[in-house]
Amino acid sequence: MIEDGVPPGGQEESEDPKPARPRWVALLKETAIVVALSLIIATVVRIFLVQAFLIPSESMQDTLLVGDRVMVSKISMRFGDVERGDVVVFEDPNNWLGAQPESEDGVGGGIKSFFQFVGILPDDSEGHLIKRVIGVGGDTVECCDEDGYLTINGVAIEESGYLFPGDEPAQREFTETVPEGELFVMGDHRSNSGDSRFHGSFSEDLVVGKAFAVVWPFSRWSGVGAGDTFDDVPPPE
Repeated sequence: MIEDGVPPGGQEESEDPKPARPRWVALLKETAIVVALSLIIATVVRIFLVQAFLIPSESMQDTLLVGDRVMVSKISMRFGDVERGDVVVFEDPNNWLGAQPESEDGVGGGIKSFFQFVGILPDDSEGHLIKRVIGVGGDTVECCDEDGYLTINGVAIEESGYLFPGDEPAQREFTETVPEGELFVMGDHRSNSGDSRFHGSFSEDLVVGKAFAVVWPFSRWSGVGAGDTFDDVPPPE
């Protein structure tokens, strides 16, 4: 006789054991988790900390060459002001770039945009420019003194450390007082740069970040700065 559903012998019949999950399934799951976390971290870094940009033009030669990959710090914009001599990436103010070619469509364009968004590929700089800050809010930038130097607040600056060989500081005479909260920028290749000499200053709010290093190609690995060029410039009156 069977009591309480227990068969003779006093042991319950065990259910068939579930088949073991193949090892490759677990490996695939772990790989997917690692890839997803890596993409999330890369995206957070790109949005809030550091972003890579591809140099598309000759306007910053020889400091930055076409095809260079530069690292741009975004966190510095949250904890400090833009200073004279900084090389900054900024959104196109008032159509400085003019008409631009349309972005690549289709699957290829979508994949490229995704990899740029998560930071795997450098941003191709569409809709952005990169220039050197010459004057900040309140500064008076003028070209040029009797010796041919650019002056800021009446003090001449020696730009040979970054100016494109053979270029003059400005190629045209001007005097510009920079409004508060705005920046006056110029390319290092002055004879091949559309910048504040022609378009005027723009709001600091358009700045994406400060370039601090060339990371590709490896043969051009270097920091990006202005040395002591602007050290003697007095604050605006």
